This record gives sequence, structure tokens and C-alpha cells, in this order.
Amino acid sequence: MNASSVASPAAGAQQAPSRPTIGVLALQGDVREHVAALALCGAESVLVRRESELAAVDALVLPGGESTTISKLLEVFDLLEPLRARLRAGMPAFGSCAGMILLASEVLDTRPDAKHLSGIDMTVRRNAFGRQVDSFETDLDFAGLDDGPIRAVFIRAPWVERAGEGVEVLATVPSGPFAGRIVAVRQGKVLATSFHPEVTGDLRVHRMFVDLVREA
Repeated sequence: MNASSVASPAAGAQQAPSRPTIGVLALQGDVREHVAALALCGAESVLVRRESELAAVDALVLPGGESTTISKLLEVFDLLEPLRARLRAGMPAFGSCAGMILLASEVLDTRPDAKHLSGIDMTVRRNAFGRQVDSFETDLDFAGLDDGPIRAVFIRAPWVERAGEGVEVLATVPSGPFAGRIVAVRQGKVLATSFHPEVTGDLRVHRMFVDLVREA
């Protein structure tokens, strides 16, 4: 018996999918929901609060919360510049709601001292849909997702006013007073939604992101 007959896998065998390590920025916001969703999608999800933790992950999720608070905490925890550097170097990232604001290259209706990461070439308007009492849900057609529309929950959400060259628009509000407003985009390996896919139990956006990280 030769060595090749022992070591060769069975014909047609497929390599098991990788289990990427995806961090969730754990400074403020709905961190736990993203951690749970990523784990269900086959990723190793870890909390990121320090530069050493950021350096150890394959990708990062920036959760919903209060964008100006998170931007201040990025500076307090000495994460702002390291995170910008990793995004420039091509790290995949996904931001929901406040995370979308942080990933923008320009933010409207925010505090003058708020920081952003320029992960996507877009202009985002903060709290565009109104106050907490104006929160709403709707069904969206989302490019790249099978099995019908996705239920989207908007809570003091932003929208994208300008999507730069190379930015793919994935979803817009279908009807009503906000019809046509851009609420999901992707540029390269960076994905952002103005709604909260982590709170509905529909894992398709998180699966899309985990697959993107595996490809990267």
C-alpha cells in the first residue's frame, strides 16, 4: 500500500468551511445580539475593546447604539486610529445603524467633535428618520439575499444621502414618505445597514457578511 492511497481524501469530498474570527466592537450598543447572530452563522465571535483584541480578529462588526458616544469611546480606548488603519488595510467590516454612521466618510447632523472611520465612501445623515418615537419596521428587497424580502427595524436610524463611486446600493425604502432612501450599502469588503438585522432573528445579512469574510 503506497502513501498516496492512505492520505488521499475520498473523491468529491469538500473541505469544511472555515470558521473566521469576527470581533464585535463592545464599547456601547447592542453587542450581545450581534455576537449571538455571528455564532449561529458559523463564526467565532469575540468582544473587542482593546487594540490587541482588534489585531487578533479577521473582521469587525460595529453595532447599533449612540454613534457620538461610540466615537468618543474609540478615542478613550485608543482604538480610533488602529481601526482606521485596519480598514485602510482591507479588513472586512459590517456596521448597523450607529455602525453605518461610524463607517461613513461624511456625516450630517452630528456633533462637530464626532469622529468617523471613512470605511465607505458615503454621506450619511444621522437620525434621518426622526426620533425614537418615529421608529418603524418594513419589508425590504435586499440585493444578494434569497428567499424574499427582509424585515427591517429602524430605530433613530440614519440614511445614506450620497453613495460614492464603487459603492453598491443593496436596499432602499420601498414606499411611503421615505421611499427611495438608501438604507444598505456595500463597498468592497465593508457592509453597512441603517436598520438592525440582529434583532429580528433573520440571519441572512449576517450570513452574507460571514461569507464575505471567508472569501477575504
